[in-house]
Amino acid sequence: QVQLVESGGGLVQAGGSLRLSCRASRLIFSEFITYNMGWYRQVPGKQRELVAQIPTRGTPNYADSIKGRFTISRDNSNKRVTLQMNDLKPEDTAVYFCNAERGGIPSWGQGTQVTVQGIPGWGQGTQVTVSS
Repeated sequence: QVQLVESGGGLVQAGGSLRLSCRASRLIFSEFITYNMGWYRQVPGKQRELVAQIPTRGTPNYADSIKGRFTISRDNSNKRVTLQMNDLKPEDTAVYFCNAERGGIPSWGQGTQVTVQGIPGWGQGTQVTVSS
């Protein structure tokens, strides 16, 4: 079982940034690099959903809802995975979980709360598209 320790959650206003960090303790370097690492999030009453994943090799993949705003990276020497979250929106509010997966077997961190407050006096905005 991989022990994952998360940090970096908190309260931020819409448009702000947070950086989540997850360290895999009890793993040595040669073990850590064999794990696919990722971040998931969950809100009450909904299933846990993938936010971003970074494989042992290859390019990261992201949920459509956060593309262009979040960046996942891994530091193998320090056995750490980081999620940089920019331009946060109220709908990003959730408990974020670090995930380590190898051979189809996942391990989870304890979760860290991210709360994004809307700007007082403003709604979150809604897209209007007019086609001819």
